[in-house]
Amino acid sequence: MTPSRLAKYDALLFDFDGVLADTERVHHRAWNQTLEPLGIQLDWPAYQKNFVGVADEVALRERLHIVDKDADRGGLVARKQAFFRQGLEESQPFLADTVRLLEELHSIYTLAVVSSSYKSEVEPPLVRGGIRACFQLLITGEDVKNFKPSPEPYLLAAERLGARRPLVIEDSEAGVASGQAAGFEVLRVSAVENVGREVRERLGLG
Repeated sequence: MTPSRLAKYDALLFDFDGVLADTERVHHRAWNQTLEPLGIQLDWPAYQKNFVGVADEVALRERLHIVDKDADRGGLVARKQAFFRQGLEESQPFLADTVRLLEELHSIYTLAVVSSSYKSEVEPPLVRGGIRACFQLLITGEDVKNFKPSPEPYLLAAERLGARRPLVIEDSEAGVASGQAAGFEVLRVSAVENVGREVRERLGLG
């Protein structure tokens, strides 16, 4: 890699769901497990259109129009997240090519995860997958007042890393809008299985 390529970005900020991890089917199943007692089920196209890249609290309030009355005592969001964590424990969400990409990049760039999911959903899979050490920073739902598409998550990540020219790597409309509102260059990947190839192409890696 040439020095000019290295100088273009001073950090790489990865979304988690649908970018680093192939988790959307797990999220979809967890939502349906949570909503089944209410007589609500989401088909896959409806989930893709309305829920991808949207924080659970926002999805419940703005997409499903449901008030989580018992939020302080293990309400619907907490149950959904428990189903999701269980689903992740039963799956391997990281594609081999994505793992190889991270192993290549972490000695060259400062890497961070920036996700609207919570730390309990993001960090344990990274640890189990053997790639937690690749990331200098995790920004998760607990760290911000405003979820994506607000720029707050990416601005906070850049501030904590001291990054001025990060590349945001996203897959969803909300995530892309967040990175762009923060004033950063955004790579929108076409699919989780293409992350390795598309990131390498953007960075000029062979």
